[in-house]
Amino acid sequence: MGENDWRVRVDQAQCIGAGICASTAPTHFRLVDGLSQPLAGLVDPAEEVRDAADSCPMEAITVTDAETGDPVAPQP
Repeated sequence: MGENDWRVRVDQAQCIGAGICASTAPTHFRLVDGLSQPLAGLVDPAEEVRDAADSCPMEAITVTDAETGDPVAPQP
């Protein structure tokens, strides 16, 4: 992990288990008991992680810059 790591979170209260994240970024997300779960809280920047957050119908996935806390995804 480097200085530009991203922090990935899934709001379990908002997640409906659509599974788009797990199909978009299977090396970063999985469904557990019908809800999304990131495989790691800190990840190297990856376009598929951003795409998964942007594709979540409930905007349950947030990606932020781990150092600054600035939002990366979802895009407004």
